[in-house]
Amino acid sequence: MATVPLTRRRPLASMHRDPSAIWHHVDALMVGCLLALSTLGMLMVYSATRGAEEPYDTRLLKRQALFVALGLIAAAVTAVIDYRAVVDRAPIFYGATVVMLVAVTIVGSSRAGTQGWFQMGSFQLQPSEFAKLALILGLTYMATQYHGDLDLRRVGVLLGIGAVPVGLVLLQPDLGTALVSVAITFALLVVAGVRGRVLLLLGVGAIAFAVFVLNSGLLDEYQTERLTTFASQERPRTQAEERDSFWNLEQSKIAIGSGGVTGKGLFNGPQTRLGTVPEQHTDFIFTAVGEQLGLAGAAALLGLYATIVWRIWRTAQLARDDTGTMLCMGVLALFVFQIFQNVGMTLGIMPITGIPLPFLSYGGSSTIMAFIALGLVMNVHMRRFR
Repeated sequence: MATVPLTRRRPLASMHRDPSAIWHHVDALMVGCLLALSTLGMLMVYSATRGAEEPYDTRLLKRQALFVALGLIAAAVTAVIDYRAVVDRAPIFYGATVVMLVAVTIVGSSRAGTQGWFQMGSFQLQPSEFAKLALILGLTYMATQYHGDLDLRRVGVLLGIGAVPVGLVLLQPDLGTALVSVAITFALLVVAGVRGRVLLLLGVGAIAFAVFVLNSGLLDEYQTERLTTFASQERPRTQAEERDSFWNLEQSKIAIGSGGVTGKGLFNGPQTRLGTVPEQHTDFIFTAVGEQLGLAGAAALLGLYATIVWRIWRTAQLARDDTGTMLCMGVLALFVFQIFQNVGMTLGIMPITGIPLPFLSYGGSSTIMAFIALGLVMNVHMRRFR
């Protein structure tokens, strides 16, 4: 009697999805903080731009919601493509950004004395925001080619990669964005293994260069005054200074101080409702948080930022290669500097510069850039086992 062969049963484990799939390693905590920050940002933009009386203006709220939606899509796409493939194409991204920075100084539109935008209908594109990402990619690409073997010539190459976008941004002129790029460059030089004495010389040189820029006439007089106001808050002022260089800072401190511990309530802050803080929906968005949500709300906001910074740092430590580590550290430098600088200038402890607060300030280029930056970090996190 012939025996009937038994059909081999599939192992039970094969019925489940592949546990090594990258989507099983999404950093849920970072995503949650990102969504919370974006939601709070839209609320603050709306509160700062809706006006004091009905019917309330919702135009900028709708635009910011669109920017957040586009940013989420951009972050998802960035997370899907292997970060090593992205870095391999860094020369293309870097070169395209340099071309845009050159073009914007020739045919770009101006705002507040800075020629840094391409006008596209009712929307604007700011190349200097994406230059920060291109700088991170370019430095990561070149530094990983050297594998830690950094002589003076190679350090010079890395400095050149950083100097080109910094110089082009200064031509606009936009010292705030240039300072962010300098911070990114310095952080990645440290991670790449540049010697301490070389870093010390570079730090001294950067300070000397900043002093030179402030005294060279490259910046307009009102821009220089804004940058130096924080260091001379107690001296007597002329009427012109009260109206101009000191006005932003004074109104910012009044708004934040009036919020107290728990704030005046959403949409109830008089400084925010009446629009007395200049550029409140962009550079000074932190004042809307301080006035309406108080110390408690501001602390919660900084807690969300601190959590994201921690997750970026952790991802840099978990990265499986130097490329992933450098990408994360570049993004970390970007966010830490911008958050500290933006919050610090509203409190009067840092110079007033046109640096947005990530995920809170209104703006398409800055919002989408910040999402892409965190998309790169999530990319590294999801591929730490592959």
